[in-house]
Amino acid sequence: MTAVISLRDVRYTVGNSDLVRNVSFDVQSGETIVLLGRSGSGKTTTLRLINHLLAPTSGDVSVHGKTTREWDPIQLRRSIGYVIQEAGLFPHYTVRQNVGLVPSLERWDRTRIDARVEEVLALVGLDPARFSGRYPRELSGGQRQRVGVARALCADPPVLLLDEPFGALDPLTRSEIQNEFRSLQQRLAKTLVFVTHDIAEAYLFGSRIGLMKNGRLLLLATKEEFSSSQDPDVVSFLQPVREQMAMLSRI
Repeated sequence: MTAVISLRDVRYTVGNSDLVRNVSFDVQSGETIVLLGRSGSGKTTTLRLINHLLAPTSGDVSVHGKTTREWDPIQLRRSIGYVIQEAGLFPHYTVRQNVGLVPSLERWDRTRIDARVEEVLALVGLDPARFSGRYPRELSGGQRQRVGVARALCADPPVLLLDEPFGALDPLTRSEIQNEFRSLQQRLAKTLVFVTHDIAEAYLFGSRIGLMKNGRLLLLATKEEFSSSQDPDVVSFLQPVREQMAMLSRI
């Protein structure tokens, strides 16, 4: 089976520093890979290599069996949904215009765009009649993030890349959107690469979990394998959560 996404010995260097080095993994159709790690570990750089916002210094990144060097970069990015923290919405566009951006660039007809925008807004829990004419400044943080997810889904891409998509939200809103996104994930069966530093989020969404450190992928494993790993870096990364759970159990 050909992987939807494949990285082979990928290295990305700026100056004398390797931001990513010797990273290799495959993502199969419908799978969710979650990349964990501290800030500066190479998670976001890896994500940007997948949609060719960055080009590898060496090694190969392939999407749908074709290396990113062979893809037209614009077409590649339009074929991949991309969700970032704080949604990255255009402030001078309405919700409808933000969500329908990629279909507009792909020259869908207006009736089809309008129907799809309404469909994906409803999918993420926003009433199209209430929200489609609003501007980002008129939305709460949680609503803006929902719009960002809707925009990523609008052209129905088979692949989604998510970079700390819920990290800026307050805990209650974050929990609500995580649960709704988990439901969407199960229903839509997209192929996802999800970057976070939140271990609970990794276990909620991940088919497999990877830990990155200093640009290297130390381990990529199922949740069960990750939890039982004796790798010192994995143990260290999980320790604060285990201590927190132990403390809560004593309350």
